[in-house]
Amino acid sequence: MPQVMEFKLPDLGEGLTEAEIVRWLVAVGDVVAIDQPVVEVETAKAMVEVPCPYGGVVTARFGEEGTELPVGAPLITVAVGASSLPAEAPAAQADGAEGEGAGNVPRPLIGYGEDHSRPARRRRVRPVTAAVSAPVVAAPAAPAVPVAPAAPAGPVPVISPLVRKLAKDGGVDLRALRGSGPDGLILRADVEAALAALRAPEPAPVAAASSPTAAQGERIPLKGVRGAVAEKLSRSRREIPDATCWVDADATELMAARAAMNAVGGPKISVLALLARICTAALARYPELNSTVDLAAKEIVRLPSVHLGFAAQTERGLVVPVVRDAQNRNPESLSAEFARLTELARAGKLAPADLTGGTFTLNNYGVFGVDGSTPIINHPEAAMLGVGRIIDKPWVHEGQLAVRKVVQLSLTFDHRVCDGGTAGGFLRFVADCVESPAVLLRSL
Repeated sequence: MPQVMEFKLPDLGEGLTEAEIVRWLVAVGDVVAIDQPVVEVETAKAMVEVPCPYGGVVTARFGEEGTELPVGAPLITVAVGASSLPAEAPAAQADGAEGEGAGNVPRPLIGYGEDHSRPARRRRVRPVTAAVSAPVVAAPAAPAVPVAPAAPAGPVPVISPLVRKLAKDGGVDLRALRGSGPDGLILRADVEAALAALRAPEPAPVAAASSPTAAQGERIPLKGVRGAVAEKLSRSRREIPDATCWVDADATELMAARAAMNAVGGPKISVLALLARICTAALARYPELNSTVDLAAKEIVRLPSVHLGFAAQTERGLVVPVVRDAQNRNPESLSAEFARLTELARAGKLAPADLTGGTFTLNNYGVFGVDGSTPIINHPEAAMLGVGRIIDKPWVHEGQLAVRKVVQLSLTFDHRVCDGGTAGGFLRFVADCVESPAVLLRSL
């Protein structure tokens, strides 16, 4: 006999607590294989296809496209052991049973690990009303508050422990609700509607109902990548006492060195890769800037490896992919990795691991046609090097006024990890390498 298994939104890693449904890859009644992707979700870090650890027939989907779900909320239910969906079968059942046979044992979700924190329990929800809703479970846009005339006897039709907790914290009696889900299942939207009704203020007089300012302006939800960026930058401003120093540098010799490298054939070397290699050499001299502050322990932690982040603008907003162990890479390897991560970023296919763990950031805002900036440090890092556009400017070279290719470099740093002398020394070394790339040979 088929066993209905509920698959919840897994922990996608790196402290993510919620995700938005972008696109369903299966429909109710579809047959899915173990580890087959069933939904595409957008987290604060990346777009992710979520595979299902069960094989069978999809009996219900929880949430429409555009719905934001917390980690642990139900995604779909699958009838394990069924080859097709029976016509008389209910649209959704709450059956988190531990399988008795090998085919019913939940497999670990690929890439997310297995949860051993609590044993599996078997629980079946029986309908409390005769009404059966559509198989696809969706939270209505503005649900009414369906209150039954009397509290029915028997078990309360709730699957999600999050729904139970939400009701308990808000003082909502679940027995007094009639669920809008399959077989009267009480959904989060039902509880939220009841809470909204409880908290709703008395209706204001008609004359004062319309506010001239409330209706003006477009409201854009601060969520997804934009929300994550806002939270991270706000935290950086709250916690990090940053300072910025800058210098103009003659990049003529650096551009000539790049042209010579690319003239010999092979993969092209980017300017960003050369600047990244200069950064890793500078961080070897000034390791204070490749560190983080542990507020709980009141310690500065100097990090042994340089995981170099670089700012990339995409349709989803600003993201900062990370090149691992950049100190061990040459310009050719750095160019290839920058190109690979940039392509994934623009396609929205970066994994959460590609966007976390950075220790220092290189920000090339020259691509936007600007000369300088005072960027906000990418928390919890300690510094960021900014690079402006490289343009022809009058410059005194060997005692003569000449037109040279000039760039502005700026360093924003956490004043807790070092003083101005260290920051100035770092930036001066970077500028010297830009002006005379042969200086870099001393540290290779």
